[in-house]
Amino acid sequence: TRSCNLSCAHCRASAIHGPYEGELSTEECFTLVDQIASFARPILILTGGDPLMRADIFDIAEHAIGRGLRTVMSPNGTLVTPEVARRMHDVGIARVSISIDFPSAAEHDEFRGVPGAFEGAVRGVRNCLAADVEVQINSTITKLNAHYLPDLLKLAEDLGAVSFHPFMLVPTGRGKKLEEQELPPEEYERALEWMYDAQQESDLFMKPTDVPHYWRVMRQRARAQGRKLEVHPHSHGGMDTLSRGCLAGIGFCFISHRGDVQGCGYFDVVAGNVRTQTFPEIWRDSPLFNELRDLDNLKGKCGVCEFKRVCGGCRARAYEATGDYLAEEPYCAYIPKGWCIPAAEI
Repeated sequence: TRSCNLSCAHCRASAIHGPYEGELSTEECFTLVDQIASFARPILILTGGDPLMRADIFDIAEHAIGRGLRTVMSPNGTLVTPEVARRMHDVGIARVSISIDFPSAAEHDEFRGVPGAFEGAVRGVRNCLAADVEVQINSTITKLNAHYLPDLLKLAEDLGAVSFHPFMLVPTGRGKKLEEQELPPEEYERALEWMYDAQQESDLFMKPTDVPHYWRVMRQRARAQGRKLEVHPHSHGGMDTLSRGCLAGIGFCFISHRGDVQGCGYFDVVAGNVRTQTFPEIWRDSPLFNELRDLDNLKGKCGVCEFKRVCGGCRARAYEATGDYLAEEPYCAYIPKGWCIPAAEI
């Protein structure tokens, strides 16, 4: 669903309370789940908006789990009562991700657009943990809160989360108004270096998200230290797998409330619609997805970068910045070996 009870400044969906016309029906969701399960066993993320705004969300979750799909949920936390958390546990939700963007209520509430959002999120986390449901803390990182990264990691640790996922802003939806708050490439790089160092010290698994060049930073730092790059011991198997950078159309996709299939929720280019094609057909045959899977299609410095097969650059960010989803990642400071800087940039 696209419906949500908050009004977050960065929301890719520009979600409001709704309701929204044309959302997939319960039966359409069941059919979609069956199609997915017929050829793959991915992790299914029920998101929004806030998925708890949808009355049949637990019916959909139960159906997916019954088809063998590991199913997780991404609410904002404010609607997670003790009863809802127990239902999550009983149905078999594998994990819940709840976003906290600032370590203080005043700043978080302003960013999320509703008073009480911080306390609601923290309460939701605690209700999940009391019901024995794993919790992951997400934080959208901008100039406004990058200096709070150590505090946000500590908050996630103190709350008892199993992982901390800092999401680097992709300016889509309402987030376009925050474009000036996106970290410039040099600050971006410093934030990634901090994340790498913090992961070496923390027992909490950290997975930077929407930041494919972190996979480059990990390899560069591990190589410089003479270390073997290993999966963190607390990475919870496939739930926090470190594979490669941008997975849009390669190992991940997003399906909207109206059935549009995209590379990810930030990547506003449609590969197909599940009301007119089956999901396996879209996943297998979409020209968009097949174009994204051939990394030789990448342009600019991404196209010649020696790290392109582990990074790939953020295709959504490239599209928002240039209108070309194959263009180079605009927020990467790295200069690939052999890259000649165009004369216009000198």
